[in-house]
Amino acid sequence: MRALILALSILAIIDSAHFAKAGLSGAPRETSAPADTAIAAGEATQETEQQIGFTKAKRRDVQRRLTRLGFDTKINGKFDESTRAAIARWQEETGYPTTGFLNAGQHKALTDAAKEAVKSDRKDRRRAGGRARYSRGVGGPIGAIGGAVRGVGRGVGSAVGGIFRR
Repeated sequence: MRALILALSILAIIDSAHFAKAGLSGAPRETSAPADTAIAAGEATQETEQQIGFTKAKRRDVQRRLTRLGFDTKINGKFDESTRAAIARWQEETGYPTTGFLNAGQHKALTDAAKEAVKSDRKDRRRAGGRARYSRGVGGPIGAIGGAVRGVGRGVGSAVGGIFRR
């Protein structure tokens, strides 16, 4: 009976080893080519971007979505060189003409891809066991203070240490 339990435990550990790799990744996600080739053929320019009417909040949203997909850029609401380079890398990876500007179709494709990435991340976290669990033992900041002071001895040290005990 003990051997069976041991064998099942080992199999469970081996099976769950891939969960250790779960978490945020800095690598760009695999993305497919644009579904509509007409959208890809229409080159994005500064004028097409102006037609979308990006406010500062919408530009921040684009920057967050690019970062979510692995194309890191500053989230400052300005389409500066860093953001233009991130847009161009995203366009290159997804098969769009590499201009550094967005048109309406590309903006929608970027938004949809980022939404899918969020869904995928949530599924991965659920499979990996949900939220991280933190120990509340002596290793925490309050526990460390109480533990360090407790060793001082009687008197003030033990009084202060007693405040931090649980």
